[in-house]
Amino acid sequence: MSKKIGNVWVFIEQDGGKIADVSLELVCKGRELADTLGTKVEALLLGHNVKGLCPTLHSLGVDNVFLAEDPRLNQYSPIPYTKVIIEQIKKHKPNIILFGATVAGRSLAPRVASKQLAGLTADCTELRIDSFEDKASGQTLPNKLMQIRPAFGGNIIATIVNSWDDPQMVTVREGVMKMSEAKPGRKGDVTAIKVELDEADCLLQIIERFKEEKSVNLKGAQIIVSGGYGMGSKDGFALVKKFAEAIGAQVAASRAAVDAGWIDHDHQVGQTGVTVRPRLYIACGISGSVQHRAGMAESAKIIAINHDPAAPIFSIAHYGIVGRVEDVLPKFVKAYKGHG
Repeated sequence: MSKKIGNVWVFIEQDGGKIADVSLELVCKGRELADTLGTKVEALLLGHNVKGLCPTLHSLGVDNVFLAEDPRLNQYSPIPYTKVIIEQIKKHKPNIILFGATVAGRSLAPRVASKQLAGLTADCTELRIDSFEDKASGQTLPNKLMQIRPAFGGNIIATIVNSWDDPQMVTVREGVMKMSEAKPGRKGDVTAIKVELDEADCLLQIIERFKEEKSVNLKGAQIIVSGGYGMGSKDGFALVKKFAEAIGAQVAASRAAVDAGWIDHDHQVGQTGVTVRPRLYIACGISGSVQHRAGMAESAKIIAINHDPAAPIFSIAHYGIVGRVEDVLPKFVKAYKGHG
């Protein structure tokens, strides 16, 4: 008799009653995975006075919300959150658990994996269900989660599979998975969790919080001009900012440009930055490593400017310009202003 497949779980990160965008995206991906497996999507929602968020989760496809409400869970804290989640895993035995690759998710997921002796793949860029040939046992394992992410500094795309017992666990960054259309009024269940925490679980107390909004919203930008290490210097990178200002675009950068100190990390696109899907993405002096392409490859239109005709960025660009960015960008600015 074949083993019954457990359900797909999504950890719902919320702050002050607002669900993180990455959690909503993962609910949509979880729904897709569960439909393939023929199972349910269930959400783990921890906090205080957060039951009102359940209809939103149901509208995106969640069949059941495991709801843990307690004043001690009001703010995220790794020890109590881990304890509550581990108790539910042992009780309900999920097949897959999805976490957002946020500060909280990157703190929580490894703790849960360690306690559960489960595998964890970080920063996945794609997830799908497929069969896996386990050479160690000589068996073909059906319906396994293909956990896909760049590896070895972004030089290859690796597919990681668990051959041991569930749960299969991953973290995914915001913007990687597409949102589905919500269906308001869709019904689902809510399962209340009895929260059992002792004094040792609540040693950490948050006295005061300071929040600072990001200076840029790349995820919502429709036009992005992005600069890479090929801009040559901080002064050279100023051309990217000038061009972006001229056409009303947001400024972005590759990791190399950020590491060089030419612009701050909030502007970074790629595997270790933001994932974007603008109508137009203009890559200036960016070679196009796998890690960078993972963050912008689904842009509606991509224009690449690079002096190297063999640069990998040209493999995904809709339009390519082979030339020196310091020559091309001023001509773009002049042409755009002249057209206006």
